[in-house]
Order: sequence, then structure tokens, then C-alpha cells
Amino acid sequence: MTAPIGILAALHDEIADLLTRMGPSAERHTIGMRDYYVGKLSGRPCVLVLARVGKVAAAATAVTLIREFGVSCVLFAGLAGGIAPGVRVGDVVLAETLVQHDLDARPLFPRFEVPLLGRAKFATDAGLNEVLARCVADFLALDLPRQVDAATQERFGIAAPALHRGEIASGDQFIGAAEVSRRLAADLPATLCVEMEGAAVAQVCHEYGVPCAVLRTVSDRADAAAPVDFKAFLHEVASFYSAGIIGRFIAAL
Repeated sequence: MTAPIGILAALHDEIADLLTRMGPSAERHTIGMRDYYVGKLSGRPCVLVLARVGKVAAAATAVTLIREFGVSCVLFAGLAGGIAPGVRVGDVVLAETLVQHDLDARPLFPRFEVPLLGRAKFATDAGLNEVLARCVADFLALDLPRQVDAATQERFGIAAPALHRGEIASGDQFIGAAEVSRRLAADLPATLCVEMEGAAVAQVCHEYGVPCAVLRTVSDRADAAAPVDFKAFLHEVASFYSAGIIGRFIAAL
């Protein structure tokens, strides 16, 4: 039997369309206050789960996917706040490395380094990233113009959205102030965007030797407008990105 693909997100809107695609035949398993849906997407066995928000929630969910369901790989998809100057609303960021921006065990260990692991940054799987990059490019060029109408794209300032590949920073903090965003960029200058779960998933997958990928759609610029932008983008745009890109990804594997 082919090992399933593990797919998780922090918020319901980010996986709602995928749950609909999986259909009523999906089996629900409740473990640790989370519902894991076992079924097929594009003919491939998958386990789909709402991890909820934050690093602890994401790590616990990733462990369950690996230990209870034996997934072959883990994919986290969701929203993020843009940090780098060229990362705009509507763009997609594919993580090649992830770091916990709020981890600081000084003076015992260097800032950002995970104690006793000897590293601060965790790499995602290069093979999965290549497939995802092609799927993102196809989605942005072919699917997005059909699925999100021009008026909605204009309202959110989505103009010629691009794919970025590089570093994502995670922490248990919603970044909604420009000065905090600037400090984060100064401390971690390679950071493209900021979110609240990815680095924890990458650490768990590193420790278990399971390939992982982290995909983020930029919903805001991590400034004072972020809370409003995030909520509106989540309800009106995010599900199209997640379902469209992940659907293509699973079919392409």
C-alpha cells in the first residue's frame, strides 16, 4: 500500500476546499483533539488535518501524522506576512529553510539555535520543492485568473503575483506592527515572510527523517493593516491558493 501524503494547515479556510474534494468517503480519526481525514485526492492516499495555530499545535499534529498514519511526506500550506521588500500580497513563498525567530536560549546556546540539536535552520525537501514550484507557476498563470475575479484581485492589490523561494521565519506571535517587522528583518535578513508554524513542522520532520515542504501565500505586509488584511484575504482568496496548488502538487507526484 502506498504511504499517504500528510497535509496540514492552521486555519479551516485554508483546507476547506480540499476537504470537499476528498468527499464523504473520507474516514475521520480524532486524535489529540484534532480530526484527521483519511481519503484520496487526485487518486492519491492523503491525510488532511487542521493543525490549529502556533508551533506547539503544528508540531503535535506533524508527529501524529508521522507516527499514527505513516505519511511519506508532510506538506504545510497557509498564509504569511511579507517581510522582504519584494514580497507582495498575493505572492507565494516556498520555504527552502525555516527558522524560529522567537527562540532565544542565550547565553546557553546561540540565538535562534534549537538547544541540543546544534542548528537554527531546517531545510525542506529539494525534490518536493521542485514539484511545488512548477505547480505554483501553473496555478498563478492558469488557475488564479479564472478562480479569483479581477475585482477581488484589484481590491487586495494582487498584481502579477510571483513565486519566491528562500527562508521563512516562524514564531508564536502574529506580526502586525511595522517596527516589529523591521526588527525581524534586521535580525534575520534572509527572511522572506513570517508565520507561526512552519519551522516547528520542519524541525519535527528533520528529527523523524521525513521529507517536508512548507508553502505560504502572502496575505499582508506584517504591519498595522495586517489583522484586517489577513481576515479578509483568508475568507475570500486563501482557499483558492491552497486547493489549487495542493491539488496540482498531489496530481504531479
